[in-house]
Amino acid sequence: MTQQLSTVVLMCGLPGAGKTTYAMELVRRGYLRLSIDEVVWQRLGQRDAGLVLEAEAFDQLKEEVRREQRQELVDLMLAGRDVVVDYSFWSRAAREDYKALIEKHGCRWELVHLKTDRKTLERRLEVRNGEEGANSVTVDEALLDRYLAKFEEPHGEGEQVVIQSST
Repeated sequence: MTQQLSTVVLMCGLPGAGKTTYAMELVRRGYLRLSIDEVVWQRLGQRDAGLVLEAEAFDQLKEEVRREQRQELVDLMLAGRDVVVDYSFWSRAAREDYKALIEKHGCRWELVHLKTDRKTLERRLEVRNGEEGANSVTVDEALLDRYLAKFEEPHGEGEQVVIQSST
């Protein structure tokens, strides 16, 4: 009996592009989902609890969770599970790193790049910024500008591009 190889879907895109919505559809189809935002949210508690970390401490916590989830991904691949990694994968280097990790374990990857226009991102973020929860991290216009400037859009990386309409 041969072990079934895992498929790991790497979500890629800006905040508000629809990554989590897409990932949750994969969960309904049997994938397990890894999300740094959700684990950080659980560890910090809700925003109204008054706990605010300095940027450096927050980044350290996110990196700690990323390392833990990277090992969890390996464990899930070894167990033959399909996984969706609901990160932004903003840099080509991060995407290449994860693709190499997946291939090293004999599994296959899919890179899903969710794209939409700025106006749609702004509209979605305005709604999301008023919500509470792990998947509603506040992104204001200045932060969106920074994200847009730093995002390394995948080109020729084996990506599947999903265009999100403005509806």
